[in-house]
Amino acid sequence: MEPARQGPAPVSGHARQGMFGVRGTGDTSGYGGLRLPAYVPPAAERPFGGWFDEFADNFFAALNEQGLPADTVQQVTVDRGEITLYVRRDHLLEVCRTLRDDPALRFELCSSVSGVDYGPDVPQRLHSVYHLTSMTYRRRIRLDVALEIDDPHVPSVVPVYPTADFQERETWDMFGIVYDGHPALTRILMPDDWDGHPQRKDYPLGGIPVEYKGAEIPPPDQRRAYS
Repeated sequence: MEPARQGPAPVSGHARQGMFGVRGTGDTSGYGGLRLPAYVPPAAERPFGGWFDEFADNFFAALNEQGLPADTVQQVTVDRGEITLYVRRDHLLEVCRTLRDDPALRFELCSSVSGVDYGPDVPQRLHSVYHLTSMTYRRRIRLDVALEIDDPHVPSVVPVYPTADFQERETWDMFGIVYDGHPALTRILMPDDWDGHPQRKDYPLGGIPVEYKGAEIPPPDQRRAYS
């Protein structure tokens, strides 16, 4: 079984303008003229190189043995010496269990869960990203689940990787990705009654005015521009 090629490819990049996305006000960072084009790593073609081909053969054979559908993995990307598997959320837990338990894979540790928001102009702008480590084979891979902003739900992987507990809470807190089945999905960085998710791209830059030596320093997006 290989990744399904049906439907649009996952989007994992966007054009950037300015370091903080400030428009029409005082970008005092010095990066107001920054322009970076969108970069979306393409789907990789065989041979992937290195140990990636052996891993892919064992991984897709294991998925086939589990009876998972062909579109479980949307795309495989090899970029900058790292391999990323774009996984459909409906089968995320089965994929994680297979990666953990299969003798030829043995990804025993989920070392990181994090979120990405590519901004309002990108379809499926929210991504839940998982870094898995095989201590047996000394390998690392990345799983990426793309989500719509109006339906930011993904199964919690805590039943498979207990280390994801606090990391999923942080991603919920900052990005608003809802991890269904999490044992206690509450805020971990912001106060419980905080409104919104501060690391979403459309969240106001804001800040809290600070008084310093008799003068008030306004939030970053309200400061005076000097260029």
